[in-house]
This record gives sequence, structure tokens and C-alpha cells, in this order.
Amino acid sequence: MFTIYDNGIVGVRTTADNLYKVNPIDKIKEAKFELEDEVTEHFSNKKKNSNNDELLNSYKKIANMDISEPVYEVKDIMTRDVIYIDTKSTIEEAYNLLKEHGITQLPIISFDKKIVGLINKKMILNLFMDDIDNVKSILNRKLEDTIFPEIITTDPISDIRRVAKVMIDFKLDAIPVVDEDVLLGIISKTDILKAVSHLPKLQLWS
Repeated sequence: MFTIYDNGIVGVRTTADNLYKVNPIDKIKEAKFELEDEVTEHFSNKKKNSNNDELLNSYKKIANMDISEPVYEVKDIMTRDVIYIDTKSTIEEAYNLLKEHGITQLPIISFDKKIVGLINKKMILNLFMDDIDNVKSILNRKLEDTIFPEIITTDPISDIRRVAKVMIDFKLDAIPVVDEDVLLGIISKTDILKAVSHLPKLQLWS
């Protein structure tokens, strides 16, 4: 089961098949300018990996498999010790967490740990570019006063092959895992690839 959240409000709860019929998540606006090398390194900090193509091909195989047979569920391989931030924190605090832990995105939660949205460095950069004269004000803005794109989440008992397919189709690097709107963890492409590599009983293709 998948859920689409719009700034903490449940929009749709649906199966993977119906997810494609409900006009899901907003597209994050691409940056409207060419980033210089220094800025790219500062905000993106992307690590190059010579095995990316090989990993992507393996990942795509997961998503295209016959899902008639039972397989591991999200709860079996998700990251439980997820790093998150609450809505009372500022944009600057979110950026510092992203940078400190070297992660690509950060779940945003309310005081009762219910999912509100996701924030990443590109979103922060776009906020700056939309109001370049007020960068300091943006850094001090609380997350609860910021509008974030809709997000797709999954529940802990979803079949990971369905999750992999959704991630590929909607170009998602990770999906928060929730139960009754409460954040339990996160499942990423890396989690799925590690499972394929290290769990001998995880038969995703023959």
C-alpha cells in the first residue's frame, strides 16, 4: 500500500497499480541556472561510482520481475534508524543535517512523528534562487512555514518489488516507510541493492 502526502495531509491511499492513475507527486522544479563547479560541490557533494551503470541495471531487473511469488517485505530491509527533522527546525538546520550525515534527503515530521514531507539540498537551493536577496531570512525560516512537494510513502508490509518499480517509474531515490502516518524508517535504492547482494534467500529473478 502506498500513500501520497501533501504537507502532512493524506491525499490518497492506494495500491501500487492504482498509484499510476491518481496523478501523483509534483515534479520538483529543476534549477533555472547552470551551477558552477564550486557551488555544485558544495550543495550536491555527489560521490561518483564506476559501478553505477551495473547497479542500475540490476535494480531495473528487480522492478520488472513477475510479482506473483511472495518475496521480502519493506520491513525486512528498510533502514530503521532514519535521520529526520521536525517542523520546528529551520531550513539552515535541515541543510546542516544533510551535509553532516552525507544524505540526499531528510524526512520532515510533526511533533508526534507523523510524516510531513521531505527536504533535500536542491529544494533549499531553489528557495535561495527564488528570493536571492533574502538568503539569511530563508535560512532562518522554520520548516512548518515552508511548502513542500507531495511525497509518496509505503507501508512496512509492501512487496519490495512493487516498491522498486514505483521508485524507478517516479524517479525516487528513497521512500519513507509509515504506519498510520507515523514514520518508521526509509527504504532506498541502496537498501534494495544490498538485500539483493547479501540475502541468499531473496530470490528476485531466476
